[in-house]
Amino acid sequence: MAGIVVVSHSSKIAEGIVELTEQMTQGKVKMKAAGGTNDGRIGTDAVKIQEAILEVDDGSAILIFMDLGSAIMSAETALDFLEEEVKNRVILVDAPLVEGVLAGAIQATISSDTDEIKRTAEAARGLNKIQ
Repeated sequence: MAGIVVVSHSSKIAEGIVELTEQMTQGKVKMKAAGGTNDGRIGTDAVKIQEAILEVDDGSAILIFMDLGSAIMSAETALDFLEEEVKNRVILVDAPLVEGVLAGAIQATISSDTDEIKRTAEAARGLNKIQ
């Protein structure tokens, strides 16, 4: 089953999204928060992201969700630290962080089609919260 890494500038935001999503998916999706820096500051850390990728890696696809611009750069840098075999299974997802992670993780509980999981997560961008 696909693994998910949540990258945010805030460790609390990343951990909260993982906590919420794990409750919604009953822990069926392997997830890891990679928020903040290793010394507790706001920011992102490519090594922390790399470690999270390796923690959720079970040989399946690994979807990375990021919040802001430098989180994307840090995720891309983390890919450079990975062995090619793992790197080839990592997918950066362009989706809203909370809704995208939730939608993607729920889809991952019912489908192993990585493209479908990614599309579902990215489609969360168009969800209307208020009618």
